[in-house]
Amino acid sequence: MNDVADIVLGGAAYAGLFRAVDEEAAQAGIAAAWDAGIRAFDTAPHYGAGSSEERLGRFLRSRPRSEYTVSTKVGRLLYADPSAPDGVDDFYGAPKRARRRDYSAVGVRRSLEDSLERLGLDRIDLLLIHDPDDHQEQALAEALPELERMRAAGIVAGIGVGVNDAEVALRFVRETGIDHVLIAGRYTLLDRRAEAELLPECARRDVRVLVAGVLNSGILADPWRSATFDYRPAQRHIVERAQAMARICAKYDVALRAAALQFARRNPAVGATVIGAGTAVEVADTIAMLNTTVPEDLWHELDRYS
Repeated sequence: MNDVADIVLGGAAYAGLFRAVDEEAAQAGIAAAWDAGIRAFDTAPHYGAGSSEERLGRFLRSRPRSEYTVSTKVGRLLYADPSAPDGVDDFYGAPKRARRRDYSAVGVRRSLEDSLERLGLDRIDLLLIHDPDDHQEQALAEALPELERMRAAGIVAGIGVGVNDAEVALRFVRETGIDHVLIAGRYTLLDRRAEAELLPECARRDVRVLVAGVLNSGILADPWRSATFDYRPAQRHIVERAQAMARICAKYDVALRAAALQFARRNPAVGATVIGAGTAVEVADTIAMLNTTVPEDLWHELDRYS
């Protein structure tokens, strides 16, 4: 079994992020992660308009509840919508549901109840406020206190925030009593914005950090085939930096994605890396990249381009 105690399987890819993934392929992907030893899973109502939670729940139903942990998120409620177009927020093949932002205490309770039903579980290990960037005041005044009540009552074990913005995460760390932060895309080979203040502050406050989006939505997987950075076409200077990093890695016979996947693991302030593999083939490749030896000299060279 591989050393994957600090690896979490993210739930966006097998819910159709960027391309549709059918049920069989999704289940095979989750099973491959399980067979590789991964026992932590992160999902959200937003991913595939609920299909991520549903697919994960179907897989976990036959597994002992004590053997795995699940995190999901609040902030978006789902409603049946027969006219919902495909491809909303880059999720394809999703159920006909609409998303509505809601960071109220009532919305948080309903979101958790709905997630438990989709997952087929009686409890969640970690509950995160999802993307409150434009709703910070309501999230701080209503959602966060409700999460604190849930934690105190033992309904959830951990609470936190899941965002793409390091400054938003930093505000929640400094102003609240959260114990987890999931930061996506801001601690990678190409973008280290979380490094200056967020990671040190989390370390000081004993807040566990989960780093996601380590491939920056594709460009660090293969910058010659995928020029997508932060879910949009990458600017030329970013593409050139990624390609320069890939050439440096090639000198050491190391794939760029191996370095990208292992990058966050080197920082003691990071508790786990969330991987975005959605199929069995992607899971196998990710595990292989995580097990690739990256020489220290290569890290030093990559640091010059970060």
